[in-house]
Amino acid sequence: MLGVLGLLIAIALLIVLAYRGIGAIPASLICSIVVILTNGMPLWESFSKAYMGGVNGFIGGYFLVFISSALFARAMADSGAAQAVGYKFLDWFGPKRAVLVLIVTTGVLTYGGVSLFVVIFAIYPIAMVLFKEADLPKSFLPGILAFGAATFTMSALPASPQLTNVIPSQVLGTSLTAAPLLGIFAAVLMFIGGYAYFVWAEKKVRAEGIGFVPGPMDDVSKFENVDKSKLPSAALSFLPMILILLAIIFLRKTFGSIELVVYAMFVATAIVFVLNWSKLTDKKTTINQGLKDGIAIVNVAVIVGFGVVVQNAPAFQEFVKFALGIQLHPYLSAVISTEIVAGIVSSSSGGLTIFLNALGAEYVALGANPEILHRLTAIAAGGLDTLPHAGGIFILLGVVGITHKEGYKHIFWTTVA
Repeated sequence: MLGVLGLLIAIALLIVLAYRGIGAIPASLICSIVVILTNGMPLWESFSKAYMGGVNGFIGGYFLVFISSALFARAMADSGAAQAVGYKFLDWFGPKRAVLVLIVTTGVLTYGGVSLFVVIFAIYPIAMVLFKEADLPKSFLPGILAFGAATFTMSALPASPQLTNVIPSQVLGTSLTAAPLLGIFAAVLMFIGGYAYFVWAEKKVRAEGIGFVPGPMDDVSKFENVDKSKLPSAALSFLPMILILLAIIFLRKTFGSIELVVYAMFVATAIVFVLNWSKLTDKKTTINQGLKDGIAIVNVAVIVGFGVVVQNAPAFQEFVKFALGIQLHPYLSAVISTEIVAGIVSSSSGGLTIFLNALGAEYVALGANPEILHRLTAIAAGGLDTLPHAGGIFILLGVVGITHKEGYKHIFWTTVA
C-alpha cells in the first residue's frame, strides 16, 4: 500500500514541480527518490542502474534523431525557408483565415520534420502580423502552435518523422507508415475537431470585443517590415520537406526507421544549405546552434529515467495487473494505459517508450496487430502528454509570452480533449 501511495505522491509532485517551473532534471531526481524510498528499493542501485539505464538507453537510441531533426529545423529557420512556407500559405488562404493559415503552416512544417520548439520562432513573426490584421487575441497562438505541431502531424499521419511515430517502430518492428488508413482517418478527425474549436472560439472573442494586444516584448513594426523579396523561393523551401516524406514512404523497406529518419534529415539539411547558401549568412552558428538544440533530448531522457525507476518499483506491478486485467478489447486497453503513462511522465515520447517496453509484447501476445497497435499507442501518447505540468507547455507559453491562465484552455481543448 505504501508503495502505491508513493507512486501517486511522486506523480503529483512531478506535476507540482513542473507547474512551479522546476526543470526536468531536478524534478525527475526528487520524484525518483520518493518512489525509491516508499517502495523500499536500494538507493544507489536504483539510480545507477534503473534511472541511468533509462537515461542512457533513451539518449543512445534517439540521440541522432534529435540532433539531425534539430539541425534541419534550425537550417530551415535561419535560411528563411520556414517563413517562406508560411507566407505562401498566407497568399493562398488570405489574412481573413489567419487561424487556418497558422494551423496549416505549423502542421506542414512539423510533418516535414521541423520540431515544435523551432516552429515557434519560425511562425511567430507571421502570427504577429496576421493577428494584428485580423484583430485576434494573442492568447490563441499557443493553442494553434500546439494543435498544428503536437496532434495530427506528430502521431496520426503515416510517415511522420516525429519521434512519437518513430518509437513504436523500434519496439514493435513496424514501419513509420504503419496502419496508414487508420492514421489518416484519425488525423482528419483531429483536424476537424481542433479547427471547429477555433472557429467557435474566434466567434466568441469577437462577440465579446476581445482583440489583438501585443505583449510587452513585442515590437509589431519589426514583424511588419519583413522584406519578403529576400526570403527564399517558396517552391524550393517546400522541397527538402517533401524529400523527407518521400524517403520515409519509399525507402522504408531499405533502412530501419531510425536510420531512415537520420539519413533523410541530414540529406534534407544539406539541400537547405545548397539551395540557400547565400542566405545562411552565419553557417557556423546555424550548425552549432542546430546541433545544440538537439541536447533537448536530455529533458526527455531524464523523465524516461524516472519512468524506469517507477517501472522497477514493486508497486508498478499493480499497474501492470490493472492494465492487463481491464476487461476491454486489447486495443482500447492499450490506448487507456498509454494515455495514463504519458500523462504520468508528461511526455508522449517518454510515456510511449516506457509503456511499449513494459507491455508492448504482452499486447501483441494478446492478439493485437503490431501495425494497429503502433498507430493507436502513438495517437494515445499525444493526449495527456500536454497536461498543464508538461515541460513543453511551459516552454511554449514562455516563448509566446502568455500565461497558463490566458492560453492553456486553447491547448487543452485542441491537444488533450
